[in-house]
Amino acid sequence: MGSFLNVCIYRIPRNESLLFPQSHCPNCQNPIKIWDNIPLLSYLILKGRCRVCKNKISIIYPFTELLTGILYFALFIKFGLSLRFFLSIFFVSSLIIIGFIDLKHKIIPNRLIIPLIIASFIFLILLFLGKKSGVLPLVGNQKPVYSIYGFLAAGGFLLIIAMIKEGGMGGGDIKLAGFMGIFLGFYVGIALFIGFIVGGITGIFLIILNKKTRKDLIPFGPYLCFGSLISIFWGQKILELYLRTTGL
Repeated sequence: MGSFLNVCIYRIPRNESLLFPQSHCPNCQNPIKIWDNIPLLSYLILKGRCRVCKNKISIIYPFTELLTGILYFALFIKFGLSLRFFLSIFFVSSLIIIGFIDLKHKIIPNRLIIPLIIASFIFLILLFLGKKSGVLPLVGNQKPVYSIYGFLAAGGFLLIIAMIKEGGMGGGDIKLAGFMGIFLGFYVGIALFIGFIVGGITGIFLIILNKKTRKDLIPFGPYLCFGSLISIFWGQKILELYLRTTGL
């Protein structure tokens, strides 16, 4: 799956098919043999270079494969072999694709995020029709209607920011926030808060290190994705800690 997510990350921004042609070196265009396409292992055997042209292979490829494996295993530990587990796999896989595309290209393509939102609502409708509660949102024991609230609240919040501060928030970020709300419900607030904090701190450091200026575009999607991952695994504990600390 990590290898497939790499294909999505590379091809979707380029409007290429996910099925054809087969995996190939982006430098020499030679097809990658099956034995050279084993996740992680092939990268180590080839020492991070194409077997044919010896061009360097980005470390992002094995990192994505490793990250995917770790997150899938962590989701299995959290949810077990359940419907929630499979929906969380869909959500987290989407976050990985979105995060890396936005990090590299500074866009969240509509041809990616809109189908993901539509698919998520289809999941939600099927759960309603099947009278299955406690599946979505993924965090805590929320009612399914909180997925709708999360979608509207998160997307609406970033939309308001975009309207107040023109250019301060992209349309892709707004759609991503809504997508997050479907799966996180009430806890999307924690994901947004973490995203803003981590993104702001990172931006400040990049400016201090002269890597970026205040006028440079810094993609916000990866930080929203990071906040979502934190919320899935520790959202409840973070909220409980906050309530205890504030005495609410």
